[in-house]
Amino acid sequence: MTFEQTAAFLAFSVVGAITPGPSNVMIMATGSLVGLTRGLPCVLGAALGMSSLFFCAGLGLAQLFLLYPLALTIMNLIGAAFLFWLAFKIATTDVAQAKGGTKAVGFVQAAVFQWMNPKGWLVAVSGIAAYCGASPESAFGSAATFAGLFFVAGFPSGLAWLMAGALMQKLLRDARIARAFKIVMAVVLAGSVTTIFL
Repeated sequence: MTFEQTAAFLAFSVVGAITPGPSNVMIMATGSLVGLTRGLPCVLGAALGMSSLFFCAGLGLAQLFLLYPLALTIMNLIGAAFLFWLAFKIATTDVAQAKGGTKAVGFVQAAVFQWMNPKGWLVAVSGIAAYCGASPESAFGSAATFAGLFFVAGFPSGLAWLMAGALMQKLLRDARIARAFKIVMAVVLAGSVTTIFL
């Protein structure tokens, strides 16, 4: 990729990574529950999971879903179920209990979540479609480049959401505010499921 193509794709990746969506809601809620240090595996998992999605989309996984739309529908249904489960978990987790040692959304959960995240698929498929044709590299090399560039954009973006959640910890010591925050986060996350079927 030329410098201009790299810069353009990196800008696209920053916008795709930092804008609100299910993954960022999950990261922010994790930060509000367990703080910055314990939330880092969630951010790393989300960034690497999304990068792996870009890598596979760059190798042609997106074409598979174009050939077999039923496979995409099944994946979307599984993703919707997972989003509803995560929204329920956010709404029902006791903040005080979470600080006392409840397991946060970790590396593996966050990485797997990207593969069921409709926003993630939209960003990956549209990014590959827009920028892949301009690259003279092999499919493997091009896919690896896209994955690496997205990680460079995605990790700091996720970190910003985690820090925002962690900064809210003091405010969330008030039980009423904490309860309201959890419900809002859960509703926003559950509401994002509608994007799968629109």
